[in-house]
Amino acid sequence: MMSDIATNKKARRDYHISDTHECGIVLKGTEVKSIRAGKVNMSESFARVDKGELWLYNCDIRPYDHTAGFFQHESTCPRKLLMHRREIDRLFGQVEQKGVTLVPLKMYWKNGRVKVQIGMGKGKTHRDQREDIKKRDQDREISREIAKFNR
Repeated sequence: MMSDIATNKKARRDYHISDTHECGIVLKGTEVKSIRAGKVNMSESFARVDKGELWLYNCDIRPYDHTAGFFQHESTCPRKLLMHRREIDRLFGQVEQKGVTLVPLKMYWKNGRVKVQIGMGKGKTHRDQREDIKKRDQDREISREIAKFNR
């Protein structure tokens, strides 16, 4: 059973996503409680391979309200992502190419565990973004005309 926790809406707007991968994430207890409360923001987050390990940066998980300060976690600390060594090495080889980055797309529950979906993203230009908007508007107009015709 999968249910979305948070999605990175800016990712598909700003990047051409070529392929996606599922990762586990290392969390503390208060982070899990905050995630259950829905206090997650992934809009500015990114992933990077450092020293053979995959890390998630700038993912904002707000502190849990009902916990003492001593047991609290930092809201934007780097969090380790869990993947097999072969997959991490393959991602590292692809990221070495010019202009390719690892973009977290969404965070979701899968069998009681938090998973993060990351994608290989190549940055879009402003022109590409305008073309996407134009294509979306054309598709909307076509669907309106079809609905009008079918009435």
